[in-house]
Amino acid sequence: MAGHGTDEHPHGADRLCEAGDRVYSRAVRRGRVPRGDAETAPCLLDLALLHPDPDDMDWLVPTPPQEVMTRLLRGMYDEVSASQRRVGSAVAAFERYAGLGRQVQPVPSAAEGSAIRVLDGLARIQAAMDEATEACTTEVLTVQPGGIRREHELAEGLHRALTLRGRGVRMRDLYNHVARHGQGLLNYLELMGDAVEARTLDEVIDRLILFDRKVAFIPANADRTMALELRHPALVEYLVTVFERLWRLAIPLTAPLPDTGIEGISHREQSIAALLAEGHQDAVIAERLGISVRTCRAHIARLSETLGAASRTQLGVRIAQVGLDGPPRTAVSPGAREPGARTVR
Repeated sequence: MAGHGTDEHPHGADRLCEAGDRVYSRAVRRGRVPRGDAETAPCLLDLALLHPDPDDMDWLVPTPPQEVMTRLLRGMYDEVSASQRRVGSAVAAFERYAGLGRQVQPVPSAAEGSAIRVLDGLARIQAAMDEATEACTTEVLTVQPGGIRREHELAEGLHRALTLRGRGVRMRDLYNHVARHGQGLLNYLELMGDAVEARTLDEVIDRLILFDRKVAFIPANADRTMALELRHPALVEYLVTVFERLWRLAIPLTAPLPDTGIEGISHREQSIAALLAEGHQDAVIAERLGISVRTCRAHIARLSETLGAASRTQLGVRIAQVGLDGPPRTAVSPGAREPGARTVR
């Protein structure tokens, strides 16, 4: 909704338009309103007076009047020297919000430790991430899915990473194996030095960022324009456990990928073979391994040629026959093969 709200409703939270005042008041009294109610007052979302209900995205819940008052006071202190005229309207707005606040039970604000907060829009996500970065003192854990990291993607979070490094915060990052081939990631890790440790896996979970094992950020929709900020101790601890188990399985970026033990089959092709054996389509395999569909199909063609398969069905049979239908093997010493591994020519 960002963009059109300020054009149609050129005001701040201290002087709501009639439609905004009506919808916000109703939301405070009832605890939430349907998303459609806010269509006549997009300013409420632009001003963060309403935000999606984490339990049902079709509903909007109000920011507590107490939190609105705190925001207004902070803004007033910054602007009072330049505009004394706004003081009167701000004070009147405080009185109104205070009156609304007495009608309902107090709701904890994000600063007081809300368990789940929906961040709607990239600007709010970035602001919340910056706030968590400022509060972080010891450790950041991240999972970065997808393929080769583009320069602009790495640059987006570079200022946060440099700030953390300057405070002695340690960082651990998990990537797909394919990310090893990106020069941008190598440059980033060289810049960060020993402040960052990176490992890779065939597959990782969706994006995850954990600060000090106290607050976590995960995507809330497919295009990542919405995110969830999680502060519930049980939820955060669960995500930390997931990360640590993946970390133990991952391979340090400085170490080579293990040999498959089968001549002519690369580690990536072994991963593709295992997913083919599970019955996944090319697009799903490509997404899970962080490669393009075109690259995935090129590897499948090489697998077929190496294993002597003339059809997709025959390829599945040959994958099972040579033992490629399981998870990738662990590393073996150079020149050696695991017990029972077969060489395919």
